[in-house]
Order: sequence, then C-alpha cells, then structure tokens
Amino acid sequence: MIVLIAPEKDVPNEIDMLNQLFEEGLECYHFRKPDKNYKDHVAYLNQVDEKYHDRIITHYFHELINEFNLKGIHFQEQKRRDALENGSEYFIGLNMLGKTMSSSFHEPEELANCDIEFDYHLLSPVFSSISKKGYEGRGFDVNHIDKTIIGMGGINTDTIQKTVALGFQGIGVLGGVWNAENPVESFKNIKRHYEERTMK
Repeated sequence: MIVLIAPEKDVPNEIDMLNQLFEEGLECYHFRKPDKNYKDHVAYLNQVDEKYHDRIITHYFHELINEFNLKGIHFQEQKRRDALENGSEYFIGLNMLGKTMSSSFHEPEELANCDIEFDYHLLSPVFSSISKKGYEGRGFDVNHIDKTIIGMGGINTDTIQKTVALGFQGIGVLGGVWNAENPVESFKNIKRHYEERTMK
C-alpha cells in the first residue's frame, strides 16, 4: 500500500499532476491542506477528476464525505485525542458506510495500545524527513504490532527495503514525490521499487 500525502502548500500544476498520479496507479491520496478553508477544499475536489474521488482521504472537514464520494477520513494525532478518545459521538451525521478511517501516530506504544479500530495507521518519522528539515528518523520496528501500519518520514527508493523489513505494511510518501523535479516520474519509480520488494 502506498499513501501519498498532499503537499501542505499548493505546488504549480498540482491538480494536473494529481490526476496523472491517479492515472499511474495511485490508490490512496491523503488530502491534507491545513491552510485551506471548507470552500477551498470543495474547490480543490471539484478540480480533481470525479472518477478518482474514491481514492481520496480527507484530513480536515470530515463532512466532505457526505458531499463527495471520498475513500475516507483521517484523524491527526490531536484530533484523534480530542474527538475520539473522549468517547464523543463524533460520527453522528457522517455517512461512514464503506469508508476508511485512519490516524497518525508518532509513538509505536501509543499505536499498539490504541483501542479505536482504524483501517490503517500512519507512523512517523521512520527515517529523517525529506519535507521537514530537522525531523530525525527513529527507525521504528513494528514487526511485533498486529495492526496495519504505514511507515512515513524519509521514504524514497533507497529506504523502501528497510521499511518493509521493519514490519510496515505500506509506505507513506510526501517529499519523495512532491520535492522531486518530476513528481509523476518519482512516484512511478517509488511504486516500481515498492512492488518489487513486496510482490515476491
């Protein structure tokens, strides 16, 4: 499983590239735009080819899943603690039928002990981040945790094999694609390397 995280700030031709990435086999796009308001989120989604909406997971404005045929919703660490761990009735009014639910973690122990049933979990930073300077990798080994965990932080063609060996069932990519000279080619390269390591 390959998860691509949106660049925090828009990049030139982003929507065109995103549609190309979907065409090249991107299955899971995390729509994470902290500076965009609800209206901006709607405008962004309206520019993405509708046939790819069911591959998009939104980090903000979870009610978007009622308006668009999105893949699911994601809880960042603080949002998970605030909205879910206090037993609140968060999902009232959200059409979650057939949708995925995921969350971000930064400590393997907290992930292992989390009672909420997420479809998958993002854990970072596995290696030193490409997109966030000074975000040092911690080389988490998750072979002992019986949950679907996606490794994030410093993931590129050089670190894929190590990520798989550390017990991750997928990779999360951000800087390895968006910081590349040609994001679409970079994604194709990462996808090929990942499939070679996991399809054996």
